[in-house]
Amino acid sequence: MGRTFLNAGACAAVMFAVHVGTAFAQAPYVPPPYVAPKAVDGHPDLQGTWTNASITTLERADRYTSTVLKPEEVEKATLDHPQLVRMRTEDIANTPATGLLTGRDLLAGRGYNAFWIDPGTRFGVVRGETRTAWITDPPSGKIPFSEAGRKLAHAGEAKLGYSDPESRPLPDRCLATGGRTGPPMINGLYNNHYQIVQTPTHVVIYTEMISHARVIPITDKHEPAALHPLFGDSIAHWEGEKLVIETTNFSPYHGWQDHPAYLSETGKVTETFSRVAADGLLYEFTVEDPAFYAQPWKGEVAFWNDGERIYEYACHEGNYAMEGILKGARVREAKGLPLDQANEE
Repeated sequence: MGRTFLNAGACAAVMFAVHVGTAFAQAPYVPPPYVAPKAVDGHPDLQGTWTNASITTLERADRYTSTVLKPEEVEKATLDHPQLVRMRTEDIANTPATGLLTGRDLLAGRGYNAFWIDPGTRFGVVRGETRTAWITDPPSGKIPFSEAGRKLAHAGEAKLGYSDPESRPLPDRCLATGGRTGPPMINGLYNNHYQIVQTPTHVVIYTEMISHARVIPITDKHEPAALHPLFGDSIAHWEGEKLVIETTNFSPYHGWQDHPAYLSETGKVTETFSRVAADGLLYEFTVEDPAFYAQPWKGEVAFWNDGERIYEYACHEGNYAMEGILKGARVREAKGLPLDQANEE
């Protein structure tokens, strides 16, 4: 029987080829980094309609032990989320066969049942992680109120009353809402779309909720400190691929305009926008205000393009209802009833 022998050099060559081939076969594919399209001025193009609709909330809810879900936890956490349970079951509870709500449940019984809300159906995914909270620092996912700041926030809320239109928050009359408008811009029960338009000199962020537009100049100079716009004075600049927005000089009314982030007139919010995919933006923010918080706190929010458009936001019930709101308070006063329950009956 014939035999074939390989010399040492040939054996080494074969072994090298096998080793290299195996290494190449096992190497994971790493896609090239995303390169954002550029606007006319050469900066990343952030323009378009984006949404941050999600069942992820600003703060970590106590039902979660971490701000990040493990892959095996996502499905159950999604199905069990209170908003999704509500959306699955509330319409059934409202059918004539089971009886109509009496109205004592303010949200569900008076027009804000599941049919009308659109909070999103999934958790936000940031940097490949499924997040239960947008806050990343502190790691607890909770707003780090100082004791003095918490008292200050409660004192601001106590100013809300029924003596005149000025004592009612602006969302009552659909004039403004801080949560979606920002800063920081946080998702809510519905109307979570934003349209971004940019030019070499300005960036405009148009909010679906109450149709508010933030017109932000690209400059390094703020307006005079004596001016206190309701949502602060914002200026922007570019740092490489990121748009950076700095907002200061907040109005003293900002803290109780339907926004979870209280800010004093000396507070500061820094926001950044990065185009991370053809259909995705990464929004980051830092809130600094020693008047309210024990430390600066930070967050990251996922924005994506869901193919939707922004339509007119028409909301006037508060304008028409203001007379009734104030008159109802006067009736309660005459009866010696507490005003803090005026909207609960």
